[in-house]
Amino acid sequence: MQKAVLITGCSSGIGLESAIDLKRQGFQIIAGCRKPEDVVRMNDQGFTGVQLDLDSPESVDRAADEVIALTGNRLYGIFNNAGYGVYGPLTAVSRRQMEQQFSSNFFGTHQLTLRLLPAMLPHGEGRIVMTSSVMGLIATPGRGAYAASKHALEAWSDALRMELRHSGIRVSLIEPGPIRTRFTQNVNQTQSDRPVENPGIAARFTLGPEAVVAKVRHAFTSDRPRLRYPVTLVTWAVILLRRLLPGRLMDKILQG
Repeated sequence: MQKAVLITGCSSGIGLESAIDLKRQGFQIIAGCRKPEDVVRMNDQGFTGVQLDLDSPESVDRAADEVIALTGNRLYGIFNNAGYGVYGPLTAVSRRQMEQQFSSNFFGTHQLTLRLLPAMLPHGEGRIVMTSSVMGLIATPGRGAYAASKHALEAWSDALRMELRHSGIRVSLIEPGPIRTRFTQNVNQTQSDRPVENPGIAARFTLGPEAVVAKVRHAFTSDRPRLRYPVTLVTWAVILLRRLLPGRLMDKILQG
């Protein structure tokens, strides 16, 4: 019997590349997509498409019901990958924009995971994997809202991992640095006349979404999945510098 995995944000980038790879590993992939046309496209590519908008509690409930029905109440894994960024100085981010940032990147993930856990817990095995970010480890000017949502996801994942320690379900975080996906094009800039952009040097360290795939595969197939999977030199450098440097010096480096 194929093990079923739900992947959110599956229409492109990390989600799509991971879906293709995990399907090759023998998993049944349920592809969560926000747009109906992407659901159709994923079905045409041999996946099982499900419409899912994490910003809508009603959509999350409908998608969870559909996943439970599709899997006969036996789900092996969730790859919580969907999300987007609100960029701009915190003084230019409204409460509504901050709520939408957390709704898509955090609250929807919480709701979806809790709805699907009853389809995982009775079977004594499973994987829950989250796409976090290097911004889940640090914060930089102009990315405070996005970083806050990813910091929340990191803390939530740590707590969930410990709470599920006796369940057979393993929880892992993927922490990419700069990756070539549609993410940048989909960023919500709060100041269109002064957009927040990556520094030029970041292009040297930007990798394709396939760089994340091997980490995702390990998280879903290894007997001992890691708690965290840093991806790209940028993330590794941040981890090292945070350990070695005092906070004020890190601020100077991150301020550019």
